[in-house]
Amino acid sequence: MTTISPDIRLPAGSAPVACVDIGGTKVAVSVADARGIHGKVTEPTAKEGNNDALALQIIRLVGQSCALAGIAVADISAVGVSSCGPFVMRDGLVELAAPNICGGMAGKARGLPNDWLTALLEAPLRAAFPNVRVENDGVGALEAERRWGALQGLDDCAYVTWSTGIGMGLCVDGHILRGKNGNAGHFGHTFVSDNDDALCGCGMVGDVEGLVAGNAIPRRFGSLGYTDSAMLFAASHAGDARAVAIIDDLCRVMGRTVFNMIAALDLQRVSIGGSVFWHHRDYLLPRVVSHITGKLPALTRGVEVVPAGLGERVGDFAALALVTG
Repeated sequence: MTTISPDIRLPAGSAPVACVDIGGTKVAVSVADARGIHGKVTEPTAKEGNNDALALQIIRLVGQSCALAGIAVADISAVGVSSCGPFVMRDGLVELAAPNICGGMAGKARGLPNDWLTALLEAPLRAAFPNVRVENDGVGALEAERRWGALQGLDDCAYVTWSTGIGMGLCVDGHILRGKNGNAGHFGHTFVSDNDDALCGCGMVGDVEGLVAGNAIPRRFGSLGYTDSAMLFAASHAGDARAVAIIDDLCRVMGRTVFNMIAALDLQRVSIGGSVFWHHRDYLLPRVVSHITGKLPALTRGVEVVPAGLGERVGDFAALALVTG
């Protein structure tokens, strides 16, 4: 399976749209029109001040992106928002209860600089723009991967992000799963092993995200000298036996998680993206797959686990997929 970089352009004469990718670490905004995707701007995710800070940041970044692209903000016809979750619905509009953004969930021990239980999102955006669609980033990436990436033509498939957080987008019988609040696919907040010290931003201890997410690595292993994921992987590639054992354990957790998803949904293919995975995909993928292949062959035989076809650009295309037919 190869990575592709489609040159996606809106039909001639189409009004421009804004694409917003919200992660626990950064927010990226770009615009798309008949010329393609351009005007990309990126900032660290706003986590200080009032709980409308993130929404105000997005509104400002849309303006900056439009300026770079030579587009008037008033000409933006729709805004697609692909965001980390979970979501809370208030008066029918999405607020974020994202563990890596809202510090009021796990408390001061998590180290986030706010006490938000939710971050306002959809309401402020709808006050600023005429047409807004907000979806879980796993759903957005899944839609993009099914249209342009590694999941094209498949009715039973999933996208997994292994990044600052852990998330999934799920499709069964050709239907994308969303759930009552748009939170279907939060396998990152499930349990596959015993652990009593991996505090997740959601407040739980020992869930998948608390164990293997990008920001879990310095929290769990910083005292051993691995202060970020890059240092851990560098040590592993240099033959550090302790680093190798840690990564093998991370892959065991992720492999079990993906197996559970395959077993629950009877999938054909799973594509994996996200910064932690993507930068080390050749090293991680076979280790993850080793915890799936041969396990209950009636469920796993023929299932493919592959790198995201859209590569590092999956976030850009995720937001675009939400507002283009």
